[in-house]
Parts: sequence; C-alpha cells; structure tokens
Amino acid sequence: MKRITQIIGLTLALFVGAGAAYADKYSDADMLFRKAGESAKFFRESYAYAIFPTVGEGAFTVGGAYGRGRVYVHGRYVGDTTMAQLTLGFQAGGKAYSEIVFFKDKRALDRFESGTFEFSAGASAVAITAGASASVATNGVTSGASGTEEHARTEGTWNDGMAVFTIAKGGLMYAAAIAGQKFSFKERGSG
Repeated sequence: MKRITQIIGLTLALFVGAGAAYADKYSDADMLFRKAGESAKFFRESYAYAIFPTVGEGAFTVGGAYGRGRVYVHGRYVGDTTMAQLTLGFQAGGKAYSEIVFFKDKRALDRFESGTFEFSAGASAVAITAGASASVATNGVTSGASGTEEHARTEGTWNDGMAVFTIAKGGLMYAAAIAGQKFSFKERGSG
C-alpha cells in the first residue's frame, strides 16, 4: 500500500508540476473554455466560476487527483480553491486535465464557498477533448468529439445550479471507478 501511495504521489507531482510552465495558466485555461463551444455561453449566464488550470490524476486500484484553482465572480478574482479526489475501483495510469465549475447564482457559489462542498459520485462533468469522449453518471450520459483542444465542442446543462466542464491535457488512464471531489475555498487576501 505504501508503494502505491508513492506511485500516485509521484504521478500527481509530475502532472501538477507540468502546469507550472505556463506564464499565466489561469488566463490560458480561461481562454480554452471560452473557445470550447457550449461552455462559452456559461461565462455569460453564470454568476461565478472556479477554474482549475491543471488537475493531476494518478491511480493503481486506489487513485487520487489534486488541483489548485481560483474563483471569479462576474470576472473578478475573489479567492483561491483546491480540489481533491479519491477514487476506488479498477483503474491504472495517470492524466492531467483542466476543470471549470460554473455557478448559476449566489446561492450555488455560497454552497461551494462553505468549505465543506463536495460532488458526489453521481455528479458528472462534460469532457471536452481533442478526440472522442464520453461521460457516464447516475444522472445521464454525455459524449462528444472534436479536432483539437482549441476547437473543442461540448454540450452542458445546469445541474443544481452548477455546470462542470473538463479539457484533457494529456496522459493515459483506464478507470472504472467511483469518485467524489471535495473542494476548499479561501477568500483572496485572507490569512
């Protein structure tokens, strides 16, 4: 078990470290989602959003993911956030992706900022990739295809005041696993 933990930690460190090469990773990720078809309209319709430029994920039976992000209200940077995920099931490999969570109104953002917010295993994200993709959750199935990351297409809907999109950055991972994402929030300028 200790060896598995070390492998997962190393894989996550490699993927998260690779994201540090961007001059302004938040602006880069923001522009990708703004150009990615359907997710672009959510910038106009949402009250706020949390963006994670790089989330690293690694697994061998037990897996995990981690990413740091920022929260914006009406385009203004208001705080920092982290995402951690634990997965259990048949899985192996590592990957990196960008994630954005849109909040339709202040109520949805307040739930997120409470510091105890988490998505259950039934939550789904729309995958925006440079190849074919599919996402299955207890509340539905989504799929899509696109030519390149910059020309990605996606379809999404509000689910309990939130909409989640991801863009694959790289890696190879097979997973048939149950996962839950837990988020934390720290207001900008607070200790």
